[in-house]
Amino acid sequence: MRSNALWSASLFVAAILLQYGCSTNGAAIQDPTGSGRNITGAGQSSVPSGGTSRVRGIGSTNYAVVLPEGTLLAVRTISTLSTNVQEAGQKFTASLSQPVLLAGREIVARGAQVEGTIVDADKGGRVKGVAGLTVRLTGLQVGGQFVDISTNTVTRNARTTKKTDAVKIAVGSGVGAAIGAIAGGGKGAAIGAAAGGGAGSGVVLATRGEPAAIASETLLNFELQAPLTVAGK
Repeated sequence: MRSNALWSASLFVAAILLQYGCSTNGAAIQDPTGSGRNITGAGQSSVPSGGTSRVRGIGSTNYAVVLPEGTLLAVRTISTLSTNVQEAGQKFTASLSQPVLLAGREIVARGAQVEGTIVDADKGGRVKGVAGLTVRLTGLQVGGQFVDISTNTVTRNARTTKKTDAVKIAVGSGVGAAIGAIAGGGKGAAIGAAAGGGAGSGVVLATRGEPAAIASETLLNFELQAPLTVAGK
């Protein structure tokens, strides 16, 4: 009789312990600070395909996206840049003309603002060469904040003025020849033509060529020269 009572008591205790174990299995770990927040699984991480690493924290999901070197940044200028106005070191702004994608996912939206700098603004020599304007991008707006970037440079050169210069010299020669002919006949015409041509050449040598310019709304393509880490969507 006593052994039956002990056996029944043992079964009762075992049932209680089994029920308690089932009720606590998989229970959430509570925040030791006493806030009562469930932190089960906090700090776990995974790396999905597409070069994106993900860290799952408490109540939020954050993405770190790495844009590789060579990523295309197609931009559209906002204002005109010219060697007549800009100088090396000055800043300018533009906007993305198309979104930046990684593995088919949009990382930076079209229309995001970019910043750039004038690397060189050569007005050109009076005798040789033409004006040249060189620019590069230095900043990209991502999630409302600018991040520093490094890109290649883009250069725009002015048109050559050889045809215009030839016209100026020819006009000078013609005017000189006409004046020489009036003053001294054929010989005077030859002397006048030489003098006029020299005057025309002097005008060319004293005048700079056309400025190099990048008009507003111009499309320019740049490439990242170093990987860029940004927050993904």
